[in-house]
Amino acid sequence: MQGQKALKVLLKTLKKNRGIHLLIYCVHGTKDVKTLQRNYKLVQSKVKGKVPIVLVVTGLEDRESEMEDWWRSNEASISALGMNFAGHACITAVTIDQADTDEHRRRREQSHDAVYKLFEHCRPQNGTRVHRVTPIPVARKTKNIVLFGEAGAGKSSVVNLMAGTDVAFTSPGMQRCTLQWQDYTINFDEESYKVFDTIGIEESGLEMEEYLVAVANAYKFIKALDAEGGVDLLLFCVRAGRFTAALQSNYRFFYEFLCEKKVPIVLAITNLEREQKMEDWWDREHSIFPRYDIHVAGHACITAANGLDGRHQQLYEESRITIRELVKENITGDHNKGWTGGNNVLVSLVRALRKLLVTNTHIRKMNLIGQLTKRCGMPRETAGQLADMIEQGEARLDAA
Repeated sequence: MQGQKALKVLLKTLKKNRGIHLLIYCVHGTKDVKTLQRNYKLVQSKVKGKVPIVLVVTGLEDRESEMEDWWRSNEASISALGMNFAGHACITAVTIDQADTDEHRRRREQSHDAVYKLFEHCRPQNGTRVHRVTPIPVARKTKNIVLFGEAGAGKSSVVNLMAGTDVAFTSPGMQRCTLQWQDYTINFDEESYKVFDTIGIEESGLEMEEYLVAVANAYKFIKALDAEGGVDLLLFCVRAGRFTAALQSNYRFFYEFLCEKKVPIVLAITNLEREQKMEDWWDREHSIFPRYDIHVAGHACITAANGLDGRHQQLYEESRITIRELVKENITGDHNKGWTGGNNVLVSLVRALRKLLVTNTHIRKMNLIGQLTKRCGMPRETAGQLADMIEQGEARLDAA
């Protein structure tokens, strides 16, 4: 009780002086997430959504899986308990000495980078309390690839093909059209890449609840990309023989709306293990893409089906070389100076998602604000500004 009283006094004092720009909630990874709720509610009741709160989880140096897996395992429970954070970092804060393993040293360096990015991500803009989504202005070694395409195109298999081992899996919990994603770090030819494996846009429309979930996920996705330094390459995965209206929807959503045509985009054509020569498919069928107004910087005709015998396995190994060369030749070398991210991109994505609604329903401003504050941890003032921008875009769409 004394601790809570002291915290209340501290928050009150800070608010009277220069204000509070960021609250960092530091917890130990062995704690049950339910025990985090009391302190969170106390702090939230004092700042009333006007100050971003971030979560830093410590004590993860000996976790068998990657430290970030703590968040993946507990995110749903945290959300269900009404806790919404503007960002998070899963780290170890132990001091490294000579007796520590290389893995501990790697995790310590990873933790330093994670905390730095978290602070940069939520740093106030122009002295205000409104946090922003901002690219990190430091050099980075890892290049970022956004992988997208319809369900069944073989995206996760393409990740494994590039990695040379099984790192990705198909998650049945990833719902259609709601912009969920998994990210994987892979290495080849002395370069490191982070691949964001996304759920693409399907032909069927969105119900209202799905739309609101997609809005929250769009915000989180842009934050994640910004925190990693932006997008360096779009990899569009298409299954040979399957061409639907979603082909163009996916292209426009990721290339035009997410990346504003500022990031190189390439095609990976899968399911070609039955071809005598996989590149023959492109010679026969490539004209389909201009008909959908799809234009790319390069392509790879491949098979991502592993575990086959004889000639098929040879094609698989050839495909690994082909897809890696495609990435190396087309990925941007200057860490995508043109991609800005931020709230303007969010507004663009949300307007694009609105067109996927089953019925031409007006989106209530308060629903959007609630979604952005509760699910995203966004300050209410910022959420209101974004909702106004989105609502203005809707008015123009309705008038068109």
